[in-house]
Amino acid sequence: MVVNKKQPNPIDVHVGARVRLRRTMTGMSQEKLGEHLGITFQQIQKYEKGTNRIGASRLQKIAEVLNASVSYFFEGAPGEEDKAVGLREPNADYIVDMLSTSEGMQLTRAFSRIRNPKIRRRLLDLIRSLADADGDDDTAATP
Repeated sequence: MVVNKKQPNPIDVHVGARVRLRRTMTGMSQEKLGEHLGITFQQIQKYEKGTNRIGASRLQKIAEVLNASVSYFFEGAPGEEDKAVGLREPNADYIVDMLSTSEGMQLTRAFSRIRNPKIRRRLLDLIRSLADADGDDDTAATP
Protein backbone atom coordinates (compact mmCIF):
# COMPACT_ATOMS: atom_id res chain seq x y z
CA MET A 1 0.00 0.00 0.00
CA VAL A 2 1.36 3.42 -1.05
CA VAL A 3 0.64 6.26 1.34
CA ASN A 4 0.68 9.75 -0.19
CA LYS A 5 1.91 12.49 2.05
CA LYS A 6 -0.62 15.23 2.47
CA GLN A 7 0.05 18.17 0.16
CA PRO A 8 0.37 21.58 1.83
CA ASN A 9 -2.62 23.87 1.55
CA PRO A 10 -2.06 26.47 -1.23
CA ILE A 11 -2.84 29.30 1.23
CA ASP A 12 -0.18 28.00 3.65
CA VAL A 13 2.32 27.82 0.77
CA HIS A 14 1.43 31.37 -0.29
CA VAL A 15 1.67 32.81 3.23
CA GLY A 16 5.00 31.03 3.74
CA ALA A 17 6.34 32.43 0.46
CA ARG A 18 5.28 35.92 1.54
CA VAL A 19 7.05 35.43 4.89
CA ARG A 20 10.20 34.44 2.99
CA LEU A 21 9.85 37.41 0.63
CA ARG A 22 9.38 39.90 3.47
CA ARG A 23 12.20 38.33 5.49
CA THR A 24 14.65 38.55 2.58
CA MET A 25 13.49 42.08 1.77
CA THR A 26 14.45 43.12 5.29
CA GLY A 27 17.75 41.24 5.08
CA MET A 28 16.90 39.01 8.03
CA SER A 29 18.11 35.41 8.21
CA GLN A 30 15.87 32.48 9.08
CA GLU A 31 17.91 32.02 12.22
CA LYS A 32 17.38 35.64 13.34
CA LEU A 33 13.63 35.48 12.70
CA GLY A 34 13.52 32.23 14.65
CA GLU A 35 15.31 33.89 17.57
CA HIS A 36 12.72 36.68 17.63
CA LEU A 37 9.95 34.07 17.70
CA GLY A 38 11.63 31.64 20.09
CA ILE A 39 11.75 28.84 17.52
CA THR A 40 14.40 27.16 15.36
CA PHE A 41 15.38 28.18 11.85
CA GLN A 42 14.17 24.74 10.74
CA GLN A 43 10.67 25.70 11.86
CA ILE A 44 10.97 28.93 9.85
CA GLN A 45 11.95 26.80 6.84
CA LYS A 46 8.83 24.67 7.29
CA TYR A 47 6.66 27.78 7.55
CA GLU A 48 8.22 29.28 4.42
CA LYS A 49 7.66 26.08 2.42
CA GLY A 50 4.08 25.83 3.67
CA THR A 51 4.63 22.38 5.14
CA ASN A 52 3.71 23.73 8.59
CA ARG A 53 0.76 26.05 9.03
CA ILE A 54 1.39 29.35 10.82
CA GLY A 55 -1.03 30.00 13.68
CA ALA A 56 -2.73 33.38 14.04
CA SER A 57 -0.74 34.58 17.06
CA ARG A 58 2.53 33.44 15.47
CA LEU A 59 1.67 35.23 12.20
CA GLN A 60 0.89 38.38 14.20
CA LYS A 61 4.34 38.17 15.82
CA ILE A 62 6.02 37.54 12.44
CA ALA A 63 4.24 40.61 11.04
CA GLU A 64 5.47 42.66 14.00
CA VAL A 65 9.08 41.45 13.67
CA LEU A 66 9.12 41.99 9.88
CA ASN A 67 7.31 45.34 10.16
CA ALA A 68 4.40 44.30 7.93
CA SER A 69 0.65 44.08 8.32
CA VAL A 70 -0.86 40.63 8.71
CA SER A 71 -2.84 41.25 5.51
CA TYR A 72 0.46 41.62 3.61
CA PHE A 73 0.98 37.86 3.90
CA PHE A 74 -2.35 37.14 2.18
CA GLU A 75 -1.99 39.60 -0.73
CA GLY A 76 -2.34 37.72 -4.01
CA ALA A 77 -3.41 34.53 -2.24
CA PRO A 78 -5.04 31.77 -4.31
CA GLY A 79 -8.73 32.46 -4.76
CA GLU A 80 -8.30 36.20 -4.15
CA GLU A 81 -7.83 37.10 -7.82
CA ASP A 82 -11.54 37.49 -8.57
CA LYS A 83 -12.22 39.77 -5.61
CA ALA A 84 -10.15 42.80 -6.56
CA VAL A 85 -10.38 42.93 -10.34
CA GLY A 86 -8.89 46.16 -11.60
CA LEU A 87 -7.04 46.96 -8.40
CA ARG A 88 -3.94 44.94 -9.26
CA GLU A 89 -1.84 44.52 -12.33
CA PRO A 90 -2.81 41.19 -13.88
CA ASN A 91 -0.17 38.46 -13.72
CA ALA A 92 2.16 40.49 -11.50
CA ASP A 93 3.65 37.24 -10.14
CA TYR A 94 6.90 38.12 -11.91
CA ILE A 95 7.48 40.79 -9.25
CA VAL A 96 7.31 38.27 -6.43
CA ASP A 97 9.41 35.82 -8.46
CA MET A 98 12.10 38.47 -9.04
CA LEU A 99 12.14 39.64 -5.43
CA SER A 100 12.39 36.04 -4.27
CA THR A 101 15.84 35.75 -5.85
CA SER A 102 19.07 37.00 -4.37
CA GLU A 103 19.86 38.92 -7.57
CA GLY A 104 16.45 40.57 -7.60
CA MET A 105 16.84 41.72 -4.02
CA GLN A 106 20.36 43.04 -4.68
CA LEU A 107 19.16 44.88 -7.78
CA THR A 108 16.23 46.42 -5.90
CA ARG A 109 18.40 47.57 -3.00
CA ALA A 110 21.08 49.04 -5.28
CA PHE A 111 18.52 50.75 -7.54
CA SER A 112 16.74 52.33 -4.56
CA ARG A 113 20.03 53.91 -3.45
CA ILE A 114 20.37 55.81 -6.74
CA ARG A 115 18.97 59.29 -6.08
CA ASN A 116 19.55 60.96 -9.46
CA PRO A 117 16.42 60.43 -11.63
CA LYS A 118 18.42 60.76 -14.86
CA ILE A 119 20.74 57.95 -13.82
CA ARG A 120 17.79 55.79 -12.78
CA ARG A 121 16.13 56.36 -16.19
CA ARG A 122 19.35 55.56 -18.05
CA LEU A 123 19.80 52.40 -16.03
CA LEU A 124 16.22 51.37 -16.79
CA ASP A 125 16.85 51.99 -20.51
CA LEU A 126 19.99 49.84 -20.32
CA ILE A 127 18.13 47.00 -18.61
CA ARG A 128 15.32 47.14 -21.17
CA SER A 129 17.78 47.01 -24.06
CA LEU A 130 19.60 44.06 -22.46
CA ALA A 131 16.28 42.26 -21.93
CA ASP A 132 15.30 42.93 -25.55
CA ALA A 133 18.69 41.65 -26.78
CA ASP A 134 18.36 38.55 -24.60
CA GLY A 135 14.87 37.93 -25.97
CA ASP A 136 16.18 38.31 -29.51
CA ASP A 137 18.87 35.71 -28.78
CA ASP A 138 16.19 33.28 -27.54
CA THR A 139 14.10 33.60 -30.67
CA ALA A 140 17.12 33.36 -32.96
CA ALA A 141 18.17 30.08 -31.34
CA THR A 142 14.70 28.59 -31.73
CA PRO A 143 14.20 26.82 -35.09
